[in-house]
Amino acid sequence: MSRIAFLNARLVDPATGRDEPGALLIEDGRIVDAGPMPFNDPTGGKYEIVDCEGRVLCPGLVDLKVSTGEPGDEHRETIATAGRAAAAGGVTTIVLQPGTTPPLDDPALIQFVSRAKCAVRVLPMGALTQGLRGEAMSEMGLLADAGAVAFTDGDRTVGNTRVMRRALSYAATFDLLVAVHCEDPFLAEGGAMNEGETATRLGLPSIPAAAEAIIVERDLRLAELTGARLHIAQVSTAASLDLIAAAKARGLPVTCAVSAAHLALNEIDVGTYLTFRKLSPPLRSDDDRRAMVQGVIDGTIDAIVSSHDPQAPDTKRQPFAQAAFGGAGLETLLPVALQLFHDGELSLAAALAKVTSAPARILRLTDGTGTLSPGARADLCVFDPGAPRTIRREDLLSRSKNTPFEGLNFQGRVWRSYVGGVLAHESAA
Repeated sequence: MSRIAFLNARLVDPATGRDEPGALLIEDGRIVDAGPMPFNDPTGGKYEIVDCEGRVLCPGLVDLKVSTGEPGDEHRETIATAGRAAAAGGVTTIVLQPGTTPPLDDPALIQFVSRAKCAVRVLPMGALTQGLRGEAMSEMGLLADAGAVAFTDGDRTVGNTRVMRRALSYAATFDLLVAVHCEDPFLAEGGAMNEGETATRLGLPSIPAAAEAIIVERDLRLAELTGARLHIAQVSTAASLDLIAAAKARGLPVTCAVSAAHLALNEIDVGTYLTFRKLSPPLRSDDDRRAMVQGVIDGTIDAIVSSHDPQAPDTKRQPFAQAAFGGAGLETLLPVALQLFHDGELSLAAALAKVTSAPARILRLTDGTGTLSPGARADLCVFDPGAPRTIRREDLLSRSKNTPFEGLNFQGRVWRSYVGGVLAHESAA
């Protein structure tokens, strides 16, 4: 029997509101006890002792939006390399997007990625439409039986409203979660960054903020019509946030997330055509960025995601308009989320809730993911919240290292992460 006692820890469990010094005991991959125990060994030598030396011990992070290149484009990222990066960032559960080659629209592919070798737990989302083409809905029932935790077309918008309605109606019948990328494909076609003064000054083709709000409004209306559970995978504009807040006020079963990049960066950070900061949706105005921060604070935004979508170097070393969208984010999710705590905007527990208990609640995970309660999975993150850190691409474990946070300074460094009670990452610091 594997037994570990974590002593001298600051236990932070957003699901229960716990934030106190104490200890946590695990046996065979499950938490058996947690609380204000003595800092000396309370187990009589029956447990392996891990002295946390005052560091924070919280549930492992759950990242709702992770893309890899496996299968099909393993040169960008494999599930194994994504797992190493995730563990280094304190992320113990990654929710994979279906935009692979081929896409995850077949039960065998769902099972393949679910069983792939990985340092962390892998939960796949199935394709919402066949081949991600937006023309006919996928076999959602079979995909769910194979292990799909939700359904999405990833970074593609289902442009056909009739198809979208049918998919939501089917999802509502079987209480399946649908996650959507909200961007009018016709307004966004050919665009490279947010429409505004900065794009004009740089001479770049742009995407108006309205492209997002238009689809948010449409999909909220369809969710209201069908009764489906809807998750806005990434919100980036104040107008979209207003629509979501109004939908929640009407009692619609809608949730939403924001990427770490859209909390910390704005369109001006594109600077001199920095392609590492070409993301989808594009970085918005600072007014929109501040609206995202406020949305996290007031609870309109349920979760923070990494939107990890690393690209091969040759697709980023292009003129900005031709460069690929996407960036590596698994290893920077925690320090960006912690910035809300360091800025005094949220308590530590409230900031961690956005990357632990909230995403677990959105997915309706029933195995104790996202909490330190007895009986829960021993998916854990031990970190120093005040440790300074400069993001350097050479330090990242992701196979493709195009981080939008290159050279920026944050606080928060993961010391250890555990998945099912097994050590998945240990930092030398």
